[in-house]
Amino acid sequence: MTQVALVTGGNRGIGLGITRRLLADGYAVAILATRPEPTELLDELRASGPDGGAAQVIYVQGSVAEVADHARYVDAALEAWGRIDLLVNNAGVAPTVRADLLEAEPESFDRVLGINLRGPYFLTQRVANAMIAGRGDATGVDRPVGTIVNVSSISATTVSTNRGEYCVSKAGVSMGTQLFAARLAPEGIVVYEVRPGVIASDMTAGVTEKYDKLFADGLAPMPRWGRPSDVAGAVAILASGQTPYSTGEVFHVDGGQHIPRL
Repeated sequence: MTQVALVTGGNRGIGLGITRRLLADGYAVAILATRPEPTELLDELRASGPDGGAAQVIYVQGSVAEVADHARYVDAALEAWGRIDLLVNNAGVAPTVRADLLEAEPESFDRVLGINLRGPYFLTQRVANAMIAGRGDATGVDRPVGTIVNVSSISATTVSTNRGEYCVSKAGVSMGTQLFAARLAPEGIVVYEVRPGVIASDMTAGVTEKYDKLFADGLAPMPRWGRPSDVAGAVAILASGQTPYSTGEVFHVDGGQHIPRL
């Protein structure tokens, strides 16, 4: 039976890397994104199924920040495939302007928190209820009946005083992971956090020179940028069902940047 995954922001950057990996692993994938439907990309993705087969992909235009769009998104996946096995809360934004904490605007805070934290929080609520409603007689004792993976950031614990709203949002995602992990464990649903470091994507394209220098100066034990495929590999491992007695775990994808060093 085909496993079904929801990947928010699954059309670009880290999210696209996750979409590609899940399709290669045989999942059907529903993407939620704000941009108009990318026809050429979807054609490419649908032609990328394992063993040369056709992959199953649907695209819902909408924003994770809009709770009304959550219903359309979840309903589209259920209508197409009748089940949801995996939710990847990946969509996120950085502040439009990197402003010092003493100059940051409330509008920027509200935008970043709405997309990065409030949206995933309530999408998780809706998807978890759908997973519970569809689990039938499954108990989740030997294999989870559902998996939720939250893509946060090393900024959950690493301070950047010129983008405080982003750090606060990712710290909130980390706590949200713990909350839902505790609440959903008795329901047979496991929840994990994948915490990327510096990943090459459109979000980091404007700070390439800065991080090239930081890597050269020893920012992380592994002296290179991370790739979307690195994050996708972590998601695939956690979604595999091979760790049924673990939940609430944080999986770092940062080249060891989180390790305290002298």
